[in-house]
Amino acid sequence: MRSITKEFPGVKALSDVSMTVKAGEIHAIAGENGAGKSTLMKVLSGVYPFGTYEGDIVYNGQVQRFANIKQSEQAGIVIIHQELALIPELSITENIFLGSEPSRFGVIDWVAAQKEAEELLARVGLNEDPDTQIKSIGVGKQQLVEIAKALHKDVKLLILDEPTAALNEAESQHLLDLIVGLKAKGVTSIMISHKLNEIERVADEITIIRDGKTIETLDVEQGNIDEDAIIRGMVGRSLESRFPDREPKIGETFFEVKHWTVRHPLDPNRLVCKDEEFFVRRGEIVGFAGLMGAGRTELAMSLFGRSYGTWVSGEIYKDGREISVPNVGAAIKHGIGYVSEDRKALGLNLLDTIKRSTVSADLAKISTAGVVDSLQEFEVADRYRKLLRTKATSVEEGVSKLSGGNQQKVVLSKWMFTDPDLLILDEPTRGIDVGAKYEIYGIINDLAAQGKGIILISSELPELLGMSDRIYTIFEGQITNVVDAADATPENLLVSMTSTRKTGSAR
Repeated sequence: MRSITKEFPGVKALSDVSMTVKAGEIHAIAGENGAGKSTLMKVLSGVYPFGTYEGDIVYNGQVQRFANIKQSEQAGIVIIHQELALIPELSITENIFLGSEPSRFGVIDWVAAQKEAEELLARVGLNEDPDTQIKSIGVGKQQLVEIAKALHKDVKLLILDEPTAALNEAESQHLLDLIVGLKAKGVTSIMISHKLNEIERVADEITIIRDGKTIETLDVEQGNIDEDAIIRGMVGRSLESRFPDREPKIGETFFEVKHWTVRHPLDPNRLVCKDEEFFVRRGEIVGFAGLMGAGRTELAMSLFGRSYGTWVSGEIYKDGREISVPNVGAAIKHGIGYVSEDRKALGLNLLDTIKRSTVSADLAKISTAGVVDSLQEFEVADRYRKLLRTKATSVEEGVSKLSGGNQQKVVLSKWMFTDPDLLILDEPTRGIDVGAKYEIYGIINDLAAQGKGIILISSELPELLGMSDRIYTIFEGQITNVVDAADATPENLLVSMTSTRKTGSAR
């Protein structure tokens, strides 16, 4: 890619960006949220067609002028977006061949499709019935279906945008092994990722982009490449610590959950929360660790106005008194906020502006006689934009145009505006670069310093160990253990995350 420049109204997303990818290598792209990584790959794959950008794409020695994504796929370039392009109601086979179904005499040959689907699934190491609906398999397996779909298109250059962002360690490792295996078979890969340890492990070269410009390309094989070197390129400075310094000022217990039991919304015989009990103190950050599917999000959503599953039994106490939270409105009135793990599907209305999103959870605060004060709405949103350093030209900008990290800041703004006593953060830094993570960690610490209770759900053990005061572990819908962060290690947490065996205790 030579001197690529791409502009949107009022924003220059890419400015004279150049990069070279060698055939048969794994080439990583690193950069902060909003640096232009995904935009660059959308230019390469024809999502942004020729004529909407300046510069040249040179592929196999030929200048390419892709008018759409179909043309790039015909050339062997396939992109797998962070938000997977699969249809939940269709089967694995139907998704793999969507738009390119094998046919005989104008009729789809499903026997041939299923046979080829089985072969493709075997190539990516996915042991699933091709007739299984996509909605019935986890995100890790869906990623493998996307790669099977790419192999069906005879992929030569595979672009993966944050492929492991929503995966646990085992799923991530399997996916990375698959990418390395494809390299051995001649498939070139470009991978965007914020997980620097993964980049360092599998990439041959790393191109760093900052503020829409190419900073440098690092050759991993030459050595002397570590996470600190990548971070310096990404943010323009060293991060002395991944987590801000904090002196906890923990007060009395103010939030308790007792005997919390919830059924699965579709399977009444399955319990997703089994007699769970825990407490949170003022000014305390309480971590929740568990493998994917352990029931952490189910617990959080069911507590937040019973917005997941069917409540069976259990009580919530706040400041020593039992409270009733039968719906989300009641949860907000009782001072509970919830930042969901899926910011695009559950945390934001992507048709809204930053301004409307920021105030959406508590319109009464800026209303008189049921009418929203538009000036106050603007002032509140702009104050939070500056406080959280959200990168946007104005609060009138649509949230769909923001990078993932800046969208997350808008979601945080929304719940900070409600002034909650308890804030539940479900994977608050998923898909966010190290610089933006550090800023969000600082916001979390500031909220705890104000005496608010924080529940932090994360799939990243270093994050839980670096941020939490106490950590609960969950396995198959049960709280299996609680340990003080000072006594917690990845090893003893993993034991409790994979069985009911206890390894420690906490005050």
